[in-house]
Amino acid sequence: MAKDLKVRYSDKELEEFRVLIEEKIEKAKSHLELLKSSYMNDGNNGTDDTAPTFKAFEEGSETMSKEANTQLAIRQEKFIRDLKNALLRIENKTYGICRVTGKLINKERLKLVPHATLSIEAKNMQK
Repeated sequence: MAKDLKVRYSDKELEEFRVLIEEKIEKAKSHLELLKSSYMNDGNNGTDDTAPTFKAFEEGSETMSKEANTQLAIRQEKFIRDLKNALLRIENKTYGICRVTGKLINKERLKLVPHATLSIEAKNMQK
């Protein structure tokens, strides 16, 4: 079978991607837990006895970091969802097939962005 006639990744290749994606999901979940615990924390760092101006500055900074952590947590949840969807495509044996061109997405791209659904060619067409 010629390389450019290949319609999908082999079961062996899909298994390699499945392992990679599951590892990424575990890392992403632990990162998400860290983010959630940091913005659910009361953030009282013992500044009760410091100058009021410093305390106001710190509270403003704390609010900003809570918002930033919330945004990061939302992005992390989306990343986990995208990775889980990639696992479904592996089960359906449609993983690694560009949803626009129908061609196989480059293996190196999938290693870097395992939840990719577009080939570089299709991604560039969107610009």
